[in-house]
Amino acid sequence: MKIVGTGSEIPKKIVTNDMLSEFLDTSDAWIYPRTGIRHRHVISDEKLEDLAISAAKKALDNAGLSASDIDFIICSNVVNEYITPGLGCIIQGGIGATCPAIDINCACAGFIYALDIAETHFQAGKVKNVLIVCAEEPTRMTSWKDRNVCVLFGDGAGAAVLTAGDNIKGIKLSTASATDKLYQIRTLEPTPYITKQEESISLQMRGQDVFKFAVKASSGDIKYLLNELGMSPDSIDHYLLHQANIRIINTIRDFLGQPESKFPTNVETHGNSSSASCPILLDECNRNGILKRGDMLALSAFGAGFMSGAVIMEW
Repeated sequence: MKIVGTGSEIPKKIVTNDMLSEFLDTSDAWIYPRTGIRHRHVISDEKLEDLAISAAKKALDNAGLSASDIDFIICSNVVNEYITPGLGCIIQGGIGATCPAIDINCACAGFIYALDIAETHFQAGKVKNVLIVCAEEPTRMTSWKDRNVCVLFGDGAGAAVLTAGDNIKGIKLSTASATDKLYQIRTLEPTPYITKQEESISLQMRGQDVFKFAVKASSGDIKYLLNELGMSPDSIDHYLLHQANIRIINTIRDFLGQPESKFPTNVETHGNSSSASCPILLDECNRNGILKRGDMLALSAFGAGFMSGAVIMEW
């Protein structure tokens, strides 16, 4: 398959590090050197489904296709206001499509996992055009009293339209069960028979463990694909990594021995938007003319689970 259109949408509310310091014991001088984040976009009066629908429509317009051309919708989402129906169903109706839709929860690696699912459908000859939408609001998962976690995240949606082609060179997915390192727990509706103790716990993160996993998984996934394809790190024109933390990105870059110019970033202005991170960055690079036809791209993402994934593709 190949990507023929991209789109993204972010909330209008911008929250700076200085704004956070008004109610948290933190500062820009503490946040920026450790994360690379200056500000993030946070949902205020928007609904996540509206951001997702807008990103999808932009991707369709960029591809020159209509909703009726789409054969399958894959939606990556961790949490939103709806427990059911899935966000993919809402997006389908919002753009006026009639095709099947599924939701996946692969945390921050969702875009890579969605690409793998789509590629399988293309190889099976079941689809002609696929829409992937990653829509996330991690700022609704964190406690805004926890200065170690809430400063990291921003909200948004990114989308991509795929059609038949031979541009995907390889995909590597990895999972290493470590649920105690990055998690959120919520209580469900009680029944007359529940006797176990339950509690809601906002997003918890063991920062050093996540950092080590992210660097090891991302660099390992990319190196695995390069070796499988007989390529070197120098063969890649652009590395589009999950925008979680600039220090993670720089450590991966150093491991691969590649120049900073190959690693476009938006973490400074977006923060970590979970699975929406990669497609938002991809859309911005596409629309800003950074990507040229024939460029080789390496995308990599990592998140809770722990789950990670990488893809090497030709643009």
